[in-house]
Amino acid sequence: MINNNITKILDYINKNTSFQRYLANQTLSSEYYYNSLTLCVIDAIFSIGVKYESVKNVIDRYCQYFGIQKLRQNVNIYPSTQSQEKITDLIDRYEKFGEEFMRKHVYCNNQRTSTTNGITKAQAVLEFCRVLNSYNVEYFQDLRNIANNADFDEEIKKIPGQKSGISLSYFFMLAGDDQLIKPDRMIIRFLMETTGIEYTPYDAALIIKELCQHLSSHYPSMTPRLLDHVIWNYMRNQSNV
Repeated sequence: MINNNITKILDYINKNTSFQRYLANQTLSSEYYYNSLTLCVIDAIFSIGVKYESVKNVIDRYCQYFGIQKLRQNVNIYPSTQSQEKITDLIDRYEKFGEEFMRKHVYCNNQRTSTTNGITKAQAVLEFCRVLNSYNVEYFQDLRNIANNADFDEEIKKIPGQKSGISLSYFFMLAGDDQLIKPDRMIIRFLMETTGIEYTPYDAALIIKELCQHLSSHYPSMTPRLLDHVIWNYMRNQSNV
């Protein structure tokens, strides 16, 4: 039996030709094909609660400042470890230059993870990398060390501003996990507009995953990560109309 709220969303999709065009042209954007895991960390931390254009600027500044290759050449496979920037390389940059320099002169971004008891996002990037380093994660190829690792998840969530786990999920999405979503304000708003319910991030993730199962019969390549991206792009463009 289909959840009544899933039925409402499916009805919305079936009647909305604009949304259907987004589904028909489903594709992940370039940030899902970073050349190094370090960029996934920076993106995941800086993307929370802001317009994505500012995140692109942060990534571009970092890559330009240190001469880092931004995107991989082959989107179908992870780049070789020899071509990736290591997690410890990013940690070493902090040790050499300091958090303040990275924040002011590299990222050029002073945002904090939270308005209450938060730390700078620049500092959060370092803390996230330190946890990865403690689990011997340097490259995309090392992600098996933290896959479905509850201890790793808990350590990341202890970083100020990371308790919700949204950045953590988004990190794994950027790193290639098709089964996760980033239940941010765009996704919450879409569900509110289609069902009349303001879901928590946790429940929103469950709804999107269930919705994906129903859509997969018409869109065989649909995954929760891709559906998240379709909804996010649709809502972003709706807000610009």
